[in-house]
Amino acid sequence: MQSEKKVPDYLADDFSLYLENMDSLADPENPELLANYLSNLFEQLKQMPLLFSGMIDQLAMAISTKVRIDSKNLAKVELNDEPAWGDIKPFVGVHNDARACITEIMADAEQDLKTAILLIHFYNSYDATPMAAEDDENDSFDDDEFNDYDENY
Repeated sequence: MQSEKKVPDYLADDFSLYLENMDSLADPENPELLANYLSNLFEQLKQMPLLFSGMIDQLAMAISTKVRIDSKNLAKVELNDEPAWGDIKPFVGVHNDARACITEIMADAEQDLKTAILLIHFYNSYDATPMAAEDDENDSFDDDEFNDYDENY
């Protein structure tokens, strides 16, 4: 099922990077690759909470397994225009082992944290299934044109 939710323009560039990074690490032949990478990334962040300042996609990856987002209720918030942190904070839960790290990021890099949370929210509801192409009457072809081709090629 194709999601109708469009990523807002203010998130488009960061979302594209986040999506590309997450997809490149999601290897069906090595399912632990993504989990291990995210775990290692968070351990680095835990040691230095402002490590990914300005690198929103990396921050989002590092905290993606440490935050729980109530996307059902967050989806009710108007996100087409960039919301304030206070508008989305009530919908974010933080795992105990990440609380100190996330609190420091919130104090010193609130904008980055807010954007990272929104990237995770949109990623979790993102449907990468291509939309079905609409029939274009101008592009239609007559099957009779192809009757002279050998089907046993």
